[in-house]
Amino acid sequence: MDITAHLPSAADTDTLAAAARAVLDPSSLGPIDRVPLIPEAARRRHRVFVPADHRFKAAARFLQALWREDRGLAMGTHVNRRDPHRPRRLGSRISTAAGALGANFLHPDIVPVVTRALAYREPGAAYDIDRLKTNLLSSQPLAFNLFGLLARDPALATRFVTEFLPGTLTEVTDVLFEHSPGRGDLRFTADRTAYDVVLRGRDATGARGLICIEIKYSEPGHEPAPPPHPRHTQIAHATPGLFVDPHDPTLTSATCQQFFRQHCLASAMLAAGLADTATLAFIAPTHNQSAHAAAATYRRHLADPQAGPIPFVPTTLEHAFAAVATAGLPDHARALHRRYTDWWLVDGELDLAASPSPQASPLPSAAPTARTTTNAPTVPEQPVRRRRRPHATRPFAEKAARAA
Repeated sequence: MDITAHLPSAADTDTLAAAARAVLDPSSLGPIDRVPLIPEAARRRHRVFVPADHRFKAAARFLQALWREDRGLAMGTHVNRRDPHRPRRLGSRISTAAGALGANFLHPDIVPVVTRALAYREPGAAYDIDRLKTNLLSSQPLAFNLFGLLARDPALATRFVTEFLPGTLTEVTDVLFEHSPGRGDLRFTADRTAYDVVLRGRDATGARGLICIEIKYSEPGHEPAPPPHPRHTQIAHATPGLFVDPHDPTLTSATCQQFFRQHCLASAMLAAGLADTATLAFIAPTHNQSAHAAAATYRRHLADPQAGPIPFVPTTLEHAFAAVATAGLPDHARALHRRYTDWWLVDGELDLAASPSPQASPLPSAAPTARTTTNAPTVPEQPVRRRRRPHATRPFAEKAARAA
C-alpha cells in the first residue's frame, strides 16, 4: 500500500506544501526551530505555571492562554484530585459558562457534531465532559476541531484523506469519534482500547477500509502501562508480518503499550470482518518531540511499518492542518494553526515582556517664583499604566541573539 512517509520534511515540494504555506506561515517568518523555554514569571503572569509541565507542554499551555485572552474568554479553574476543595484558576481553561456555549470549538458547525457524538456515545466511551468543553489543552477537543467539519461533509473528508494519507481511502463514508467496536469484548482486545477518530470508507479497489487515528497535543506519548492482557499476545501471534517479536516486553511498556493495543484492535477488527484494510495513524505537533520519539520507538518493533498488514503512519499536526487547507477549508486551517501551532505568537509575547515599559517624558522645570518656593504640598507623580498591546510576531529569538 502506497502511504505517505512519516513526518514530512520541510524540503518537500509537493502541491500540498505549496498550497498550505501561506496558511501555516501567515507572518512569513518560516518554521520555528524549537519552542522556547518560557520563564516562570511569564507563565505566572498568564496563570499557566504548572511545575510538572515539560518544555513543550509549558509552551502549549502558554499558547492556549494567549488564544483565550485574545478572545476575551473568562478563565476557568482546575481541581486537583488530591485537594478537591481548593480549585485554582488556570489560564489554559475557560469558564464552565463559556464551555457550555461551545467556546472550546473553533467553528459553530462543530458544536452540533460534538452534541451528537455525546448523545450517541458508545457504551464505555471515555469522555470527560468538563475536560472536553473547558480544557483548551486537551487533545479531545482538538480531535473535534480537526475532524468536526469533515464529519459533516463526506466529500470534504475524502479530499482531506487524499492529501493527508494518499493511497489509503478514495472515499470516506463515516467519521467516528472515540470509537471501539466493543470495549471489553473478547472478540477484540477485551479491554477499553479505542481510537480518537476513525475514518471509514473504501479504497481504489472498492475494498472497505479504516483509518484509525490517535491524536496527541501536549501529551508526552507514553502513559502508565496497564497490566499486559493475554488477548493482545494472541492477536499479535495471529497477525503474521506485523511485529518483529510479539513477545518483546517493550511492546507493553509505557512508551509503546498504547500503539500496541491499538494495532491489536485494528487486527481484531479485520479478523472480525469489519473491514478489509486498516491503517493506524498517529498525529502530534512537530515540536512534541517526546510523542514522536515514542512513535519512533514503537515503529522499530514492526516488521514493515509502511507496507505491512496494518501500516503505521506517524505524522504531524501541521501536516493535517495543511491537508485541511488544501481540501477546501483554508480559513479553518488558519484558525487551527493560530490556536495550536503558531509558536511565533509565544515568541512575540516574550519579546513584549522583554521590552522596557514606556516611561513618561519629564516636563521641563519652570524658573522658581515666589509661589513655587512656598511650602504648599505637591501632587505626587502618577505612574504611567502600560496599555496592553496585541501579541506580537517579531522573533524574540533574533532579538535575544542580537543582545548576546
